[in-house]
Amino acid sequence: METTFLPPALTHRPDAAELEAFAQSVDRFGRTEVLGNARRWDADRALPETLITTMGEMGLFGLSFPASVGGAGAGLVELCLAIEQLAKYDQSVAITLSAGVGLGSLPIMRFGNETLREEFLPDLLTGQSIAAFGLTEPDGGSDAGATTTRARWDATADRWVLTGEKAFITNSGWTRTSVITVTARHDASGHVHGVSDGEISAFSIPTGTPGLSVGASYDKLGWHASDTHPVYLDNVAVPTTHLLGTPGAGFKQMLRTLDEGRIAISALACGVIAACLDAAIQHAQTRHAFGQPIGSFQGVSFGISDMATDLAAARALTYQAALEADAGREIRQSASMAKLFSSERAVDATRTATQVLGGLGFLEDSPIARHYRDSKILEIGEGTSEIQRVVIARTLGITG
Repeated sequence: METTFLPPALTHRPDAAELEAFAQSVDRFGRTEVLGNARRWDADRALPETLITTMGEMGLFGLSFPASVGGAGAGLVELCLAIEQLAKYDQSVAITLSAGVGLGSLPIMRFGNETLREEFLPDLLTGQSIAAFGLTEPDGGSDAGATTTRARWDATADRWVLTGEKAFITNSGWTRTSVITVTARHDASGHVHGVSDGEISAFSIPTGTPGLSVGASYDKLGWHASDTHPVYLDNVAVPTTHLLGTPGAGFKQMLRTLDEGRIAISALACGVIAACLDAAIQHAQTRHAFGQPIGSFQGVSFGISDMATDLAAARALTYQAALEADAGREIRQSASMAKLFSSERAVDATRTATQVLGGLGFLEDSPIARHYRDSKILEIGEGTSEIQRVVIARTLGITG
């Protein structure tokens, strides 16, 4: 079959027809269920929880999980295809899926024990509940290792006690949020478990645990409908079964999670570029000025040509990185390159598309106006553009 939704890197796979059909189904869902409602959700600053239920019924939250735990047995490639298609219609919907799977549920699957998996995964994979990941802190920002949240071992009660604050945590405030995984730095009491003072671990905390609270939703520039809150921990007691992996392994877990999250953000950015390209082409063909379509003028056509080139390059970087991740290869460099390029080109695409559409692109009735606001966070979240350049430079061996 002729593929229309797959980048060249995927068209020669044995399952290309299935991937194409899957991408088309998600695109159809975006066109019929998301596009017509996105402006209202943006104004309401919230997505309906029924949308999470529907996405769960479609199997989107279980894509990257093995069949043995109720998942689809797919990988990051399939998740990226879904995120890209959703992002064309609304970035808030796309990031809800991206963060819910890549940051929320997958760390529990990969690093949690069987007790933890059995407690949370059945509902997470079906969209009956959703998970969040608390890494960023108010004073931490781009320094992922600057965790000040503390983990103290309470030997009397046989539990960890966490105190601290997390910032900008996606999916933390849904009524169906069931668990929030947070990173915390051990104090000297952790020595009983063989972990040194200052090492970082990750803990999955069920919502409703005493001392765990979620602050008011942020008033953001974009991603208005994305659920984003600060999270507070005031002597939160966590049983040993809710520690992910071994004590002190949290930093390595976090780095792998961030690398794959950057590829997912790159896929989201591809969706944004694609939406801008489609809108710009349509307007350039139908809008007339000085007796001819505006697309006939180089001032318009060159910008659209650049956008098409950027989309092809962004998709190539994104899906090559996703393929490497699914193959178990090192992805630090490829993930940062994909995220850096795609996110910056997405911001450029929204500016170009707005210019092509002119006054129409400046109206809130236009999805491009929403993309214009939403896209800026792509250069910030999951590591800023500057951080991506630092990571790339380190992988090239030119900085320490």
